[in-house]
Formats: sequence, structure tokens, C-alpha cells
Amino acid sequence: MFIMETERLTLRQMTEDDEDNLMQIFSDRVAMQYYTSTKTREQAKNWIQWNARNYEEHGVGLWICEWKDTGEFVGQCGIVPQLVDEQPEMEIGYLFVRAYWGRGLATEAALAAKQHGFTAMGRNRLISMIYKPNLPSIQVAKRIGMSLEKETRINNRETFIFSVHAKND
Repeated sequence: MFIMETERLTLRQMTEDDEDNLMQIFSDRVAMQYYTSTKTREQAKNWIQWNARNYEEHGVGLWICEWKDTGEFVGQCGIVPQLVDEQPEMEIGYLFVRAYWGRGLATEAALAAKQHGFTAMGRNRLISMIYKPNLPSIQVAKRIGMSLEKETRINNRETFIFSVHAKND
């Protein structure tokens, strides 16, 4: 299901047919270096199911990002529910195929997700949870207007919480 377009990307809901696409990221040790490990095909299936539940329950989730012109898979980005220090939050998340890093695609998709969160969802605040050593994700968060709110531990790892608030002007 189509969600939105950016200048270069189409964002759509994930389906079971996206397992091979996701494995381009999940099986890449470099792309997954800031996660606890790479993922198996079974974990990719569970990821897709988790996102399907998020679409149903929250109206959002991680979306498949494809080149608008060719339909080629380049990554995933969206908004997912998280629990941070026992508080429910909505997080902008992004993870792209390594071959597409450095082209501004994560920033472009994350800006679209932020806009969606503030307009379509009516959220006043969105976060990104970023493992402390993940400098590229920190830069994306800053580029979309987020600032460091706090440090905490998530899954026993030092994690930065970046946040952005809707402008009420």
C-alpha cells in the first residue's frame, strides 16, 4: 500500500514479498554494525509481521523505500512505537542498503516521516533512539531538526534519545 512520495523515493507498506529486500540490509554486517547482530530470514519474517501489526494498531510502521523512477529497493524508514524509560514514544527509524549510503536518502525519507508524524498523525513530538557510536544516524537526526534530549540504556546499550517537536506557530 502506497504511503507517500519524496523527491526521489516512494514509501509503501512492507509485505511478505519484501523478505529478500530486507535481507540485503539484515545480512550485511557493515549495515547492521550498530545493531546487536545481523538478522536471519526468520527474523526478517518476524520484522515484517511486527510492522504489519504496527500498521493495523498504530497506522504507521517502517515503510519500504524505493527509487521512484525504477521501483528498486533502497531501504526502510518510518515511524514505530517504542518504550523509552517505561514511557511510550513514537520513533522515526531508518535503515538503508549500504550501496545507497551517502546520497541523502535516509535524510529525505526521515524528513517525510517527520512531516507525516506531525501532520497526518497529529503528533507533537517524535524521537529517534540511536546507539551511541552510530554517528551517521546521529547526523541524519540532526539534519531533520532533532536535538539530543538524553542518554539512556536500551537493551543494555548506551543510547541517545533525539527528539523534535512540532512547531506551533
